[in-house]
Amino acid sequence: QVQLVESGGGLVHTGGSLRLSCAASGRTFSSYAVGWFRQAAGKEREFVAAISRSGGSIYYSDSVKGRFTSSRDNTKTTVYLQMNSLKPEDTAVYYCAAGVRTASYGGAYDYWGQGTQVTVSS
Repeated sequence: QVQLVESGGGLVHTGGSLRLSCAASGRTFSSYAVGWFRQAAGKEREFVAAISRSGGSIYYSDSVKGRFTSSRDNTKTTVYLQMNSLKPEDTAVYYCAAGVRTASYGGAYDYWGQGTQVTVSS
């Protein structure tokens, strides 16, 4: 069992930066890949990034590639999503999720956090 808690969301202006954290409980955290997803109001959830168990493989959606960076510290059982050059269209609730596969679809993940709101003002 893994419990995930996101933090770091907030309100920023266009072009600003935020760093989201996904803190996990459980001694087997390093056995899980972590995905980041977001859901804007009235829209479907979409894939943002995924990082493998070791952190050696990281994937991004085209919409965030070059602006967002994911990393993990297994000693701290935490995964990060550094978000730079934020745009209003990045406004959404951001979720982290853990699963045994590094994947871009939500069904691959077994455990989900509660989400953190990111709002980018124009």
